Amino acid sequence: MTSHQEQSYKAGETRGKAQEKTGQAMGMMGEKTQAAKDKSQETAQTAQQKAHETAQSAKDKTSQAAQTTQQRAQESKDKTGSHMSETGETIKNKAHDAAEYTKETAEVGKEKTGGILGQTGEQVKQMAMGATDAVKHTLGLGTDEGNKEHVSSAPRTTTTTTTHETRRK
Repeated sequence: MTSHQEQSYKAGETRGKAQEKTGQAMGMMGEKTQAAKDKSQETAQTAQQKAHETAQSAKDKTSQAAQTTQQRAQESKDKTGSHMSETGETIKNKAHDAAEYTKETAEVGKEKTGGILGQTGEQVKQMAMGATDAVKHTLGLGTDEGNKEHVSSAPRTTTTTTTHETRRK
C-alpha cells in the first residue's frame, strides 16, 4: 500500500472505532435514563398507593366511629325519649360532619402528594434529557440545529477542564 492509502485506511479504522464507542456510550446513557425513569415512576406509584391506603384507612375509621356514635345515639334515644332524641341527632350530625372533614382532608393530602411526585418525575425527566443533550453535544452529535427533538428547561451547567503541558528535562 502507498502511504496515502495506508493513512486513509487508518483514518477509516479510527473513525469506525470512534463510532462504535459513541454507540456504546449512547446505549449506556439510554439505559441509565430508562432506569431513572423507571425508578421515578415506581416511587410515584408507591407514594400514590400509600396516600390512597392512608385516605381509605381514615375513611374506614371515620365511618366506624360514625356508626358507633349512631348506634349509641339510637340506644340513648330509645332509653331517654325525645329529649335525648334531639341530643342524639346533634351527635349524629357532628359525627357526619367529622367524617366529611376527614374525607376532605385525606383527599387534599392525596392530591398534594400526587402533585409533588409529578413535579419530581418531570424534573428527573428534564435532567435525563439535559444529560443526553450534553453527551450528544460532547460527541458532536447534537450540533445540527434542525435536528433537535426537544428543548430542555433544566438549567445547563458547563465544566471547563484545563490541562498543563508537562516538560521533560
